[in-house]
Amino acid sequence: MSELLYGRHAVQECLRAGRRRFYRLWVESRREDAALPNEGPVAAIVAMAEQQRLPVRALRGGLFDRLRSEQSNAQGVALEVDDYPYVAPDVCLANAQRAGEPPLFLILDHLQDPQNLGTLIRTAEAVGVHGVFIPERRAARITPAVSNASAGAVEHLAVAQVVNLNRLIEELKERNIWVAGLDSEPSTPPLGSARLDGGLAVVVGSEGEGLSRLTRERCDFLVRLPMLGQIGSLNAAVAGSILLYAARQARQRD
Repeated sequence: MSELLYGRHAVQECLRAGRRRFYRLWVESRREDAALPNEGPVAAIVAMAEQQRLPVRALRGGLFDRLRSEQSNAQGVALEVDDYPYVAPDVCLANAQRAGEPPLFLILDHLQDPQNLGTLIRTAEAVGVHGVFIPERRAARITPAVSNASAGAVEHLAVAQVVNLNRLIEELKERNIWVAGLDSEPSTPPLGSARLDGGLAVVVGSEGEGLSRLTRERCDFLVRLPMLGQIGSLNAAVAGSILLYAARQARQRD
């Protein structure tokens, strides 16, 4: 099956990564003759597509009017591609081995919001996470909206769908990878007291519900972000991003 990526960053990074099969690039034109742009960021994307011998079509309205009606910010480009190429969990482990680093993974416990998923993936790619694990069911999956929210970062990152997150956690622990769950309970130790160096998998729960009971029980330890203001909690994507950066900093101190 194919899908339509939209947004300049998502389209550009998909073309750069080259992990999917491309079909055609659509470009919005405001001219009567529907000519392709010859300068600016969209023209650079057109040049990338032409270098890969990808058909490029310019049009006025139509597809782009529909995307606008869906409140999707296409920024004048849309790329028809195959569905997102998920990987097997072992690929994520191999990525860490290839990098010569202790594994650093992100596990998402039934996160629902595509914007949160995209934001966390963008952070994960920025800090050098070797792989992201998401459930096959009852969770957001990698869609064009997620690719756009991640600014195309998902096109460069290994994402694995798994049937059972708790079984995955047990398998990671058998490989000497510590599993840290993000929690908001007052009794949970604060982030500053946790050791985040070495092989680590960070677990972020769903919006509102947090970690499920079974997942919480299987984590090696839980960490809490101290809240010093009047607001009692952070958005899941913001909190998870802070924890990922803390894990990267802990590695750099070694």
